[in-house]
Amino acid sequence: MTESKKIAVLCNYQLLPDRVGGMDYFFWQFDKQCAANGIQVDWFFPNQSDHGDYNTLTVFDSECQSVENYFLSFCKSNETEYTHIITHFIELCTPFFYKMKQLSTAKIITIDHNPRPIDGYPLNRKIEKRLKGILFSRYIDLFVGVSNYTVNEIINDFGPHLVKKSKTIYNGIFLKDVQARKHRNIIKPTFLVASHLRESKGIQDLIDAVAMLPPKIKEDIKIDLYGDGPYKSVLVEKMKQHDVEPCFAFMGSSPNLKAVFLNYDYMLQPTHMECFSLSILESLAANVPVITTNVGGNEEVIVDGENGYIFKAKDIYALKEILEKVYLGHATIESNTRVVVENGFSLQKMVEQHLALVLDNKS
Repeated sequence: MTESKKIAVLCNYQLLPDRVGGMDYFFWQFDKQCAANGIQVDWFFPNQSDHGDYNTLTVFDSECQSVENYFLSFCKSNETEYTHIITHFIELCTPFFYKMKQLSTAKIITIDHNPRPIDGYPLNRKIEKRLKGILFSRYIDLFVGVSNYTVNEIINDFGPHLVKKSKTIYNGIFLKDVQARKHRNIIKPTFLVASHLRESKGIQDLIDAVAMLPPKIKEDIKIDLYGDGPYKSVLVEKMKQHDVEPCFAFMGSSPNLKAVFLNYDYMLQPTHMECFSLSILESLAANVPVITTNVGGNEEVIVDGENGYIFKAKDIYALKEILEKVYLGHATIESNTRVVVENGFSLQKMVEQHLALVLDNKS
């Protein structure tokens, strides 16, 4: 007889009705597949919400305290017999994992979604992380990175002894919700940026690159910026300084951004740090090539010249050259970029691989 399983999933992830992204769809589908396999799931989030399929999940919210502290208190106050405890967006190799092991015999799996700084951590932070790896990695049974880049960074951060208990499971997207663009403008293409407006997303580099374009291109080029954030005022001021305000339009946040991609020819993502971008996957699924940087897992999905263009982060001259060539039709992407997502980065595949971590007693 198959052992019944009950798992806890801890997610330091705010549930926001006006920001439904790829991870929300993953949580909903993972819960459904667990239920179909007789696995009970308790979800621990910072807050409650009933948008989408969250009303079908068993959700416990931590309210004013951290998800980690709330979960520890929950385990002390309740008779919990979890077979697996899975964490998302929770800091790795902290005393929390030691405390969990004192309260539960569950297998602990941590999913790392966190990007690293482009120039790496300062020496004191590197030493701190390596010490934490020595002290607390033993209490984590499996480290999962959302890209090969992430797995390599886990090992670099916490020590080579983690090689044997680390693996990659790529993020994926729900393809049925993303319509594909049928026609791509070769000359004078349209551009969008889909990003939270903060310094690490590199939109200031895009402004600098546009400012260097030939006057005739600057007169015509249009780039729509989807997203919001604390850096918007800095970006607006920079556009004024370079006299490129007419080139950009702030479109605000969109609750259904994946339906927007097909209205454009290219997505621009000049980010300085990334783990594995769901926006890139959604853009490719809409048959919209991506112009992005060589950080994080970007080069694990973008092949330069095939489904987009890659440039070195912060290299505004390289970005300017790509924009100019693409806008004039001197550089074009002819392939159907949706294929790469269908073959390797679907939500179904992501859910199946995460479910296997629970179903496989060796995981």
